[in-house]
Amino acid sequence: MLAGVGVPDLRGSQSKGTFYTQDKTATAQENEQLVILDSGMELTTRVIGPRNTKQAPPADSSCEIRLRVDTAAGKLVIQTGGVPTQVEIPERSWSEWVRFEFKLSMLQSVSGIVRFYVRQVKPPLEFYASAVNFDPAAPMFPVSSPADYAKEMSEQIGLFSTLGMAEDHNGLNNGRLDESAYLQHCELVLAERERLMRFELDRFSEGFFFMLYDTPDRVQHMMWRFRDPEHPGYESDVSPELSTRIEQHYCRCDALLSSVLDKVDEHTLLIALSDHGFGTFRRAFDTNTWLWKNRLLGLKDNRKPDESLSEGFPQVDWSKTYAYAIGLGGIYLNFKGRERSGILEEGTEADRVRKAIQTGLTEFPDGEANRPAIRSVSRREELYSGRFIGNSPDLLVNFYPGFRVSWRTAVGGFANSLLEDNKRRWSGDHIVDPESVPGILFMNRRAQHNHAQIIDLAPTILNYLGVPVPQSMEGRCLLSS
Repeated sequence: MLAGVGVPDLRGSQSKGTFYTQDKTATAQENEQLVILDSGMELTTRVIGPRNTKQAPPADSSCEIRLRVDTAAGKLVIQTGGVPTQVEIPERSWSEWVRFEFKLSMLQSVSGIVRFYVRQVKPPLEFYASAVNFDPAAPMFPVSSPADYAKEMSEQIGLFSTLGMAEDHNGLNNGRLDESAYLQHCELVLAERERLMRFELDRFSEGFFFMLYDTPDRVQHMMWRFRDPEHPGYESDVSPELSTRIEQHYCRCDALLSSVLDKVDEHTLLIALSDHGFGTFRRAFDTNTWLWKNRLLGLKDNRKPDESLSEGFPQVDWSKTYAYAIGLGGIYLNFKGRERSGILEEGTEADRVRKAIQTGLTEFPDGEANRPAIRSVSRREELYSGRFIGNSPDLLVNFYPGFRVSWRTAVGGFANSLLEDNKRRWSGDHIVDPESVPGILFMNRRAQHNHAQIIDLAPTILNYLGVPVPQSMEGRCLLSS
């Protein structure tokens, strides 16, 4: 098994790339590192590695690289000091993986892998380095089970991305990559997964085989605006050209099934599924601002919500706060004994707050869009069960298609207004009412009914393999006995 979503880069962040430019006026964008290059055609700079916290004061580790700009050939030549020692990258192209060794001390170093993208070689020179991925052959922490499986795979199929979200959406969001560069990167990731799948299929004989392709998710997140003329990010001059890229990507993924079908015999249960669907994300709703407007959340010093307030609620007056929102649709009540500065007692008072939120948000109108933003608000006991229900939000907001929780609410901050256009390139999403974005399920066996839930998959698979289904497992087998 290879680890997936959640695996950080070598700096411990979620995909923090580095933008290199000779433009002295450039400023760092969200979740990126910026390196201003000297003028000239032959330069020396560095690839930024993990933070060395054992050093006093803590400092970034790095590896020196030497650059030579070949404008006549339209390429950038990089002497890496790693493996390979030199890469030649044409303009508007990605490099192969480059392995670097970042020294943390005389006796300790950490291996990481990077891809470079060259945006332009004519002055000002501009190129981009992906987040430094764990080297699958020598990861800082295990990223597979067994722990040496990632190393085995890198020896069999070559280096591959280990980052939890491998496709560089941050680079596109920040305008460092354009759509062509992003789609190139998506294809590189998809090809790695395909090589892995084909290798394992060739040596697979029996048992359970599972392969995740998450690139369709990333393509839809970043490309949806081109197929939606009502989206604020729709560009009439380029959208027709890009409007079918999502469908094209699905066709690419369909083709991957051919090698799987070649392995299927009469004893094989084949399942193809998605865990959710997709839709447009035009407008963002700031839940924390709504709570403030309705006197359910207080701010210190008579502040008003806006983007200048830091993430993580440092300006919240918890003595006047009954509820707060964080994450992708969740609302938490400020309970005594659970939250550090809780004021709510479970019972009548808490139920009053729940009802006020549910009543106030259900069918909440967006006057500018001339439609409601929120379909309903669910209590957690309506959705979840089991021992860990206490870890879930107290309430979940179910948005209508086209709407989603704001970027600032998701990280414990505030937006400048209650509702605003989503102007980011991240323009498609599934953080809406689940009824609006159902997943799909295909099987080569007849199902007992057409109302499957994702929790039905585990008992279905176990049953087909002849493995007893634990009594504690939710869901039911979809196949006839």
